[in-house]
Amino acid sequence: MKRIPKLWTGLGVAAIAGSMAAQADVITLQSASGQSPIILAQEAGEGGEGGGEGGGAAPTTYALESTDPNAFKYDAKPQIDAYIDLVASSYKKAADDAKTLAVAVDAFLAAPSDDTLKAARAAWVAARPSYLKTETFRFYDGPIEEVEGAINAWPMNEAYIDYVDGKADAGLINDANFKIGLEDIEKSNQSKDEADVTTGWHAIEFLLWGQDLSADGPGNRPYTDYVAGAGNNDRRREYLKLVTDDLAHKLNELEGAWQLQNALGYAKKLKAMPEREVIGRMVNGMAILAGFEFMSERLAVALDSGDQEDEHSCFSDTTKQDFVFDLAGIKQVWTGDNEGAERAGINDLVRGLDAALADRIDGLLADAETKVAALGDPWDKVLAAPKDSPERKAAEDVVVALQALGTGLTDAGSKLGVLVLIPTE
Repeated sequence: MKRIPKLWTGLGVAAIAGSMAAQADVITLQSASGQSPIILAQEAGEGGEGGGEGGGAAPTTYALESTDPNAFKYDAKPQIDAYIDLVASSYKKAADDAKTLAVAVDAFLAAPSDDTLKAARAAWVAARPSYLKTETFRFYDGPIEEVEGAINAWPMNEAYIDYVDGKADAGLINDANFKIGLEDIEKSNQSKDEADVTTGWHAIEFLLWGQDLSADGPGNRPYTDYVAGAGNNDRRREYLKLVTDDLAHKLNELEGAWQLQNALGYAKKLKAMPEREVIGRMVNGMAILAGFEFMSERLAVALDSGDQEDEHSCFSDTTKQDFVFDLAGIKQVWTGDNEGAERAGINDLVRGLDAALADRIDGLLADAETKVAALGDPWDKVLAAPKDSPERKAAEDVVVALQALGTGLTDAGSKLGVLVLIPTE
């Protein structure tokens, strides 16, 4: 959803304007030389999560031009190869973890009890980190953009799926006229409103935990909602099974799209692009996640509203985990680290051109990590805290740290000769 955090809008515009200065210089050189300027498909507004967030439409080219024939000369092949390997292995891990979740859900449905429900919830929590680390592969024309709204859309109107407090007959599950089948569930996803989410991580989360009606803990849906034969339980059972299996399937397809041996896959297409077109995608993924999606949509918006409905993983109260692993994904692309295997990272390229800038971004990442680690948990308690409380101050510090990181990554893009576009709304 396209929302502007009132408390942070002015700060965001100022930072973006400053971070674009170096890139504006390059574009000015380009115009003075009579070369064609970069033409953007549009400045911003492409759907991300929920079909409305994200990084704006991709530019027609990420490569900045310059009148200096020696500008932007570097060999990025090691970084590109490492990135393709990282994305493929990351989606494989996410798909494997989602399959483990599906097994736990099957076990729960086979024998509903407090223990099997607890195990299914634990499997959901354990599966999330590997997906969260892939979110830095978004915000350009990658295959995730086609399915992201079906995988991780939020915030969600839980009453669109199932009963909520005071509305026992709410939702598709309790609508006898709605057919519980994957095709109909997918067609209903955000069909009239972006919050009418029917599939993906957060639909499964709601089905496992139910509404979070407490500031001190997660939702507490009873296992008896899934005992066969009672009320609409069979419809609920089928719904949970379908959307959980569908999540694993979609992540498996993303893994396949990033396998180089797939002649029709995205990795093959990316490998054939000019190097700076690829580097542009890599840097935009990091910068937009840090400086917009994470900083604004997930943090500043919630701080501004104080509403736990703006919390990313509100039903399970695991939003802090989301923050930690989104940042970890950004760091992986920057450093080239692939689960302990050191590979060529964007930092190596930047360091070869401007060691001081690389050091600055290393410091900004470390600062953001420290401040995210200091966040209160669960997140809804932070949102409920007084405006001038230490908990809120710590969260505001993270907003500032992420904005600075986004600016630093934009500066890295300028040094590498690629356009970086962080939206301001």
